[in-house]
Amino acid sequence: MTRWRIGAALLTAAALLATGGPAMAQPQTSEDRGHHPTISRTPPMGWSSWSSLHGNISEAIIEAQAKVQHDVLQKHGYQYVNIDAGWTAGVDQYGRNAWDTTKFPDGIPAVAKYVHGLDLKFGIYMVPGVPKAAVAANSPIKGTPYHIQDVIDPTQPGNTAADGAGKLDFSKPGAAAYVQSQADLLASWGVDYIKMDFVGPGGGRVPTDNRTDVQQWRKALDATHRPIHLELSNSLSFENAAVWQKYSNGWRIEGDIECYSHCVGLTNWGVRASLRWDDAPKWVPFAGPGHWNDLDSLEIGNGATDGLSTDEKQSVMTLWAIEASPLLLGTDLTKLVPDDVKMITNDEVIAVDQAGRVAHPLSQATKQQVWVSDNHNGSYTVALFNLGDAPATVTANWTDLAPHRHSAFVRDVWTHRNLGVARDSFSATLAPHASRLLTVWL
Repeated sequence: MTRWRIGAALLTAAALLATGGPAMAQPQTSEDRGHHPTISRTPPMGWSSWSSLHGNISEAIIEAQAKVQHDVLQKHGYQYVNIDAGWTAGVDQYGRNAWDTTKFPDGIPAVAKYVHGLDLKFGIYMVPGVPKAAVAANSPIKGTPYHIQDVIDPTQPGNTAADGAGKLDFSKPGAAAYVQSQADLLASWGVDYIKMDFVGPGGGRVPTDNRTDVQQWRKALDATHRPIHLELSNSLSFENAAVWQKYSNGWRIEGDIECYSHCVGLTNWGVRASLRWDDAPKWVPFAGPGHWNDLDSLEIGNGATDGLSTDEKQSVMTLWAIEASPLLLGTDLTKLVPDDVKMITNDEVIAVDQAGRVAHPLSQATKQQVWVSDNHNGSYTVALFNLGDAPATVTANWTDLAPHRHSAFVRDVWTHRNLGVARDSFSATLAPHASRLLTVWL
């Protein structure tokens, strides 16, 4: 029986397309990685509040989003319900962020309990440093004789947000205890995921260095004995990729996907989404089980208001999938459009993402690109992209994947169709910003 006929038989089952995925990956030890080896063995999937809601959040709004995720998306792997910025109002008696009691009258723990009751996971938003209100109040640090003024460096900003946060000086006694008290509080609320925003070196409004903060947060979260995913944002410094890899579970490689006042819709191809094709390749070596390159929220779900055409949406989800990026929807789940639901619940495409094998481009010399990952089972995941503004043909040559191979069995992942044997290469004429996603058995 020929290799491609064997491949054809195997490929009729969508589940086998992910063969060699996370279940076969060997977890790194905590000594190798510096933190819990079982957190986010596969890229996290779920929803985040920022893109569609910004600060317009409340207990009822978050629970409504969670209910839709449970009813429509959970069976496809979406599990995190993440509250982004806008949940805080002041600090507690120990200088830690407190929830806005107007928005969350029953409290953040009650929302987490509701989310967990749906068999989903709960995430929340933080920034490094000490909140401005705690600095002003010189709050005591729980379990210690120290106060906030004892543990900060007044010469540096606490994060890159320019929000008046105090910069923790971890050479001073009490600084690590402050982070531990925050971690303990979040764990007691039932938090499963933390987005730590405005981390430096990286993007933001002012420069600062939060590498030691990230290390302390990882240590503090592990000490809670609750497996909490730590995600860093935004546009992290590539020069420190090894630090982010060691102490966090994911990191943003770019600025915000949202284009705010710069375009109509949540995002835009030209000024936001297309940048990911340029910036993703250099980050490829740092991704793997427990630590993923984050391309930002997936803006698919609300039809035309997403700001992307149908072809652009498919290309965006294809890139996110082949890069094993977290699939965190930024759209309003209470306003889902059926055609978009079909896209974000395509289990065969999701399986590519969850397999965790990160693709690289064969060349970026033109706007017509072929991206490839080796599935280590005789097959390759191959994505064809036309990033240009006019129709163009994109060709994958088999000898570029495996020398001396001239025949391959091809399956279209998006349409779940076996396309048969292709000699020497596979070509597709693609509309502007369109793509194809294939599994190729050589």
